[in-house]
Amino acid sequence: MALPILKDALDFPESDREFLEPHLPPKDGTTPTPDAPFVTLTFATSLDSSLALSPGAPTAISGPQSKAMTHYLRSRHDGILIGVGTAVADDPSLKCRIIGVGGYGSEGLDGQPRPIVIDPTARWDFTSNSKLFKLCREGKGRAPWIVTAAKNPPAEKAALLEQYGGKFVVMDITTSDIGEHRLDWHELMLKLKENGLASVMIEGGGQVINSLLEPQNLATISSVIVTIAPTWLGQGGVVVSPARRHDDTGKAIPAARLAGAKWYPFGEDVVLCGKVKL
Repeated sequence: MALPILKDALDFPESDREFLEPHLPPKDGTTPTPDAPFVTLTFATSLDSSLALSPGAPTAISGPQSKAMTHYLRSRHDGILIGVGTAVADDPSLKCRIIGVGGYGSEGLDGQPRPIVIDPTARWDFTSNSKLFKLCREGKGRAPWIVTAAKNPPAEKAALLEQYGGKFVVMDITTSDIGEHRLDWHELMLKLKENGLASVMIEGGGQVINSLLEPQNLATISSVIVTIAPTWLGQGGVVVSPARRHDDTGKAIPAARLAGAKWYPFGEDVVLCGKVKL
């Protein structure tokens, strides 16, 4: 039975979906490799490769058409992944508001992705009043899975997650001498596929994206969809810029490159789609 369309629902017409299809997970749920999900890296950036004016600062970059596109991308993935910094700063909803998905014209939760938060030390201080859990109560979203290295996550947090159908996913995450956390992206994707996620959309933030673009992690990425807006945010922002690579002689070489790149004008923005060249 169709439900009333909510005021904040977004329309993304079929005519705007066609160019994205070659870059999205197959609708039949198949994946490039049987034991790993289809992984889409997607984000909106300025002309100077910035995601935000500063860490934790809400920054509108792309236009309304691109915003609707992002929600459509969410509807086409089983999971949507962010880092804990984004979770702490934004209290995100990580839901899909496209007309016709679960909670926005349909019953159930079809089209609503599973939120996944990378939180190595289980520091995210979420409560039942956090947006994600409010959406669960309203029938408009799923409870998060939180990836952590904490062997014994706080019992109160674990109980709250379990109450709404979420959970902690414990895995090894190393910490460097300067406090940087590093996880094995391949191992994480294996775990997510084992838990029923055939496709995962990675939205950010900057630390997560730059980590995924390191050479040893590039093979994890199935598709890249980047929205580029006609604006400069200026110096000091959160920038997508993976670490410099060097060849065997020590000469600097590009960090990564897309193959089969396609550029699509979209309102005032441009959407760049392609696959990482390995």
